[in-house]
Amino acid sequence: MNQNALTIAIGRYGVTEALKRQVVDTGRLRLKHIEIDPITTAMRRMVRGLEFDICEMAITTYLCAKDRGLPVTAIPVFVTRNFHHWAAFTTQQAGIKMPKDLEGRRVAVNRGYTVTTGVWVRGIFAEQYGLDLDRVTWVPTDDEHVPDFPYPANVDLSCRGKSAADLVLSGDCAAAIGDVKSTSPGLIPLIANARKAGLASYTRGGVYPINHTIVVRDALVEEFPTLAVDLCAAFSRSKAVYYTHLSSIDAPSPADIAAREIRDALAIEPFPFGVEANRPALEAIISYAVAQKIISRARLLGDWFALT
Repeated sequence: MNQNALTIAIGRYGVTEALKRQVVDTGRLRLKHIEIDPITTAMRRMVRGLEFDICEMAITTYLCAKDRGLPVTAIPVFVTRNFHHWAAFTTQQAGIKMPKDLEGRRVAVNRGYTVTTGVWVRGIFAEQYGLDLDRVTWVPTDDEHVPDFPYPANVDLSCRGKSAADLVLSGDCAAAIGDVKSTSPGLIPLIANARKAGLASYTRGGVYPINHTIVVRDALVEEFPTLAVDLCAAFSRSKAVYYTHLSSIDAPSPADIAAREIRDALAIEPFPFGVEANRPALEAIISYAVAQKIISRARLLGDWFALT
């Protein structure tokens, strides 16, 4: 592949560490790593200005951007993922005992309505707990990465700039979803034993939720037909380095501990790549995005990814 170095903006995780340190073989690829912290800033810059050749992107940001015509395509590499039953908080005073109790109430959404964790939580509450999402008023605290997003009628934008935790603690909202500062005094988890509930949900439906994928500018995919294959191979080599020492990390991060738990409790790979290996999770998040009016329609998985 005869090319200049491609700019790439990705976060530093176990599966990307070796690639970012440039200690794995990237074959024909020449990569120029752009350090951006937090990585969500890079996602917004990619969506709004196509600033990078390759960029990490939250899966629902990608779905929303692709649906609205942004010329990028994902490769089936998923660098962060988690179960999301933990990401909902309420107070004793709100009287919320189960997700169904949120009907007729206001629920704060940390950051934007289209943020991936929020989409997963809403989908889980609807599918697993019977919540009618249309009977809840969703209250995001920030705007979306994708500009000019057409909000559903039951989204209230009046609280942008406020804290999701404060909205719950003040009684303005009955609950909050997303990466809320859960250490705030007075906040309690809405789902008890959330980790156990997440693992059980995998046992029932085989869905291991995806958070972030990798996108590439369409012009490059068209210009270099082997680019997607080469990128997937490079990420796979980086992941293999991580797996070799996952069990022996002296000071494991919460993400490392979660990866070990996934591997040991469910006997599955912590970070599977490829469309087929992730079909249940991909089909779930796409169906949730359609139901929540984040994308206009579902498509075949091959239409979302450069490789299957």
